[in-house]
Amino acid sequence: MKYLIDTTEIYRVDSEAEADQLLETAKVSGVLNKYSCVYKERKQKGEIIDSWYRVTLNKKFTDEKDPTTQITISYTEE
Repeated sequence: MKYLIDTTEIYRVDSEAEADQLLETAKVSGVLNKYSCVYKERKQKGEIIDSWYRVTLNKKFTDEKDPTTQITISYTEE
């Protein structure tokens, strides 16, 4: 038998509001272990040509030493 212990998901979003919404949605799920949000910029010749937020979510589903929950993850394009 196999158990999914945890996952790390990394998202790119355009605004701080989208990052906050993503974090709030993850918190509601009850499996969010830790998270981070980092503002990123891409520069060319000293000018900012692109900016975004990188949101990293670490989700913990069960304890490794005493697994009690089996999880199946499904990824789909939106």
